[in-house]
Amino acid sequence: MLREALLVARKDLRVEWRSKVTLGHVAPLALLILVVFAFAFDANVRLLELGAGGLYWVAVLFGGTLLIQRAFDVETEDGNFDAFRMSAIGAPSLFLGKSLGIFLQVVLLEIVLVPGIALLYNVRIENWVLLLSAAVGGTLAFSVCGVLWGAMAAGLRVRATLLPLLLVPVLAPVLLAGSRAFETALGVRAEAGWTWTSLMFVIAAVHTAIGLGTFGFLLEEG
Repeated sequence: MLREALLVARKDLRVEWRSKVTLGHVAPLALLILVVFAFAFDANVRLLELGAGGLYWVAVLFGGTLLIQRAFDVETEDGNFDAFRMSAIGAPSLFLGKSLGIFLQVVLLEIVLVPGIALLYNVRIENWVLLLSAAVGGTLAFSVCGVLWGAMAAGLRVRATLLPLLLVPVLAPVLLAGSRAFETALGVRAEAGWTWTSLMFVIAAVHTAIGLGTFGFLLEEG
């Protein structure tokens, strides 16, 4: 299973490497969101500092949704899902491979965004271990949830507008937990950051179990 998942992830990353969508389109757009918020709250520097963690995850949510949308558009437009059904690659391997591909792309997006919040919002990172752990947990949860719900919307003509409607409510707990954990790591809120980080790993584990058990059915329905 692991070997097949790595093959799927490598295929997705190769497509991304050739298209340069993450660095060329999605990352600048997500950075622009941070810049817009910086201008909007420029008169209240303290408000920017307090909201830096939440605004970061809003930018990740927006950019990551675009990446998930593209990942499934490529498969459906080229008929790749039909080829996967006829191949020896199992549905669990496909789910894990797509999740890994999305995870690495979102990590690349986050690497671009972290310096953005540090420069634009005048914040300092006080707990790097918590920040990195929260980023990994949130990205894992985002990736597996995105692939699971992306598969549900993949076969629909209105998937471009339906996917955000399906995904945003599901990811609301991740957005909240990530924001609180980042606020603690940035030193703007004295809360249990590790508790919020643990919640994101739990969400990721639950959706991974659901995805492994249902992804084949979702492909057939799509």
